[in-house]
Amino acid sequence: MTDLHFVVPDAIDDPHRPSGGNLYDRRVSAGLSALGWTVVEHRVPGPALGRGHGPGSGSGPESSREPESASAALQRELTTIPTGSVVLLDGLIASGSPSVLVPAAARLRLVVLVHLPLGHAWSAGSAWSDGPSGDPRESRVLTAAAAVIATSGWTRRRLLELYPLDPARVHVAEPGVDPAPLGLGTPAGSALLCVAAVTPDKGHDLLLAALATVADLPWQCTCAGALDLDPGWVEHLRHLSRRAGIADRVHFVGPLPCPDLDRAYAAADVLVHASSGETYAMVVTEALARGLPVIATSVGGLPKALGQASGGDRPGLLVPAGDSELFGAAVRSWLVDDGLRQELRARARARRGTLSGWSATTRSIAEVLDRVAHPGRAAHS
Repeated sequence: MTDLHFVVPDAIDDPHRPSGGNLYDRRVSAGLSALGWTVVEHRVPGPALGRGHGPGSGSGPESSREPESASAALQRELTTIPTGSVVLLDGLIASGSPSVLVPAAARLRLVVLVHLPLGHAWSAGSAWSDGPSGDPRESRVLTAAAAVIATSGWTRRRLLELYPLDPARVHVAEPGVDPAPLGLGTPAGSALLCVAAVTPDKGHDLLLAALATVADLPWQCTCAGALDLDPGWVEHLRHLSRRAGIADRVHFVGPLPCPDLDRAYAAADVLVHASSGETYAMVVTEALARGLPVIATSVGGLPKALGQASGGDRPGLLVPAGDSELFGAAVRSWLVDDGLRQELRARARARRGTLSGWSATTRSIAEVLDRVAHPGRAAHS
């Protein structure tokens, strides 16, 4: 089996910075090793683009200038890699570094793993836009790469909209999910759970506005996610919850280590996710793995992650992004309609049985890497 050099963010294992992207990278690295690849990790500081939390947390395109320290660190790491090697790079590091990677593509076989397109368009108020956009740095990097792997079908489509890439070189490897025990929940369905870094793009303000419309009903909402990425925003949310009279029912508990997060899922009845944009939303499949229905905004790749039960019905409720009234109406329906709760729970449990594990993700990536490592073999296959 071929050696693989995997360039990952240096904070990949930071418990204070949990993210879907970091989890994805870690599981892929372990999975490729299990398949027989010799994986050599190269940890590089991520540029000032943030990690996987989307707009409002520093991951939007703020400048066309490459962060010098990140590029210098990447350059140093690449010089240690033998010519002809296959190099898988997290897009957080790769997409903003054309001055390093375009020349490197002449001697290394580069594969870029894109969690979120750097050139994705942002509109006012941190909402996502699907309008034409693009980032010239990312365009140069992806064009020079031997292959591109997107972590969702939505991301692949967006990349092909943004850049003149050969569709045959852009692949999809959706995140997997670990099996988990069914959640216990409560009889009244009143335990709400939100798992997301507390940044503007994750829609906690919309969630609070929605919850304020159901203040006459019994419920508690736990919000698990980093609180230090945008402290001003966190304080603003606390002010909103106090003003709405629900501060004692919305609990911002910060990022939870895996055992505590497992307990939070086990105690919840439904996942609530009011994000303004998602490339996939791994928290959705993590909830479904426990048989939890989902109330969420219909954005990006999230509807695909939510999927359908065997009968074709969704295991949750989707509402347009930015509409707190409709989101509140969906939460009210969940809380007051026992028949709806039972139906959505049944759908979530049915969907649970169709979820793919991380082995499928790893196999998809391994196939791409193998073709890059042995192009002659691919041509005659």
